[in-house]
Amino acid sequence: MRKNLVIAIDGYSSCGKSTLAKALAKKLGFIYIDSGAMYRAVTLFFIRNKVDMTNQEAINDALHHIELNFHSRDYESHILLNGEEVSEEIRQMPVSENVSEVSANKQVRHDMVKQQQRMGKSKNIVMDGRDIGTAVFEDAQVKFFMTADPKIRAERRHKELLSKGDDVTTLEEVFENLAHRDYADTTRKESPLVRAEDAIILDNTDLTQEEQLDFALEKVKPFLEKI
Repeated sequence: MRKNLVIAIDGYSSCGKSTLAKALAKKLGFIYIDSGAMYRAVTLFFIRNKVDMTNQEAINDALHHIELNFHSRDYESHILLNGEEVSEEIRQMPVSENVSEVSANKQVRHDMVKQQQRMGKSKNIVMDGRDIGTAVFEDAQVKFFMTADPKIRAERRHKELLSKGDDVTTLEEVFENLAHRDYADTTRKESPLVRAEDAIILDNTDLTQEEQLDFALEKVKPFLEKI
């Protein structure tokens, strides 16, 4: 029985998993680990180094040259790729268009899961991703599965891109990208996106960020007394 509290948040792209995870971590004083950023950073490395995704030997070799670290500032999780801050670059469309293929690779997932499990061995953490409650921390005490209407998800993502200065990517392109990622995430062979049997469904289509945080806190509250 694990003594530290692990909160696992899985769900579809652009459902606000990271937003909820960061808010929960801040409210509870837990550590926030952005697993999606790890896969995006690997994807960025592969793009920069023109790693052939059909060549498993090249993939394995590339993974030996990737060192990922997090540092926290104001409860914002910032990721370093071989010492370089890449938190903004990994959110751009080139990475978004390739991250599902990279994260579906068995060796990539194996390496990332080992790192994630090490991070959650003894500390109270909130981690979001695609397979946190089903593969990384099957014994997590609290699991959420987030979903929302695809159109709403695309609108939120497009608005986020615009706020970061991307006025080239259209709403239609974002919608198509999310549809592609949903299909890839749910049909991949390695740790596909599925809801854990004991996960609490959180559909935030019509919820504000404050309302979804209140919902999650209410579900977590009974477990706080046990740590």
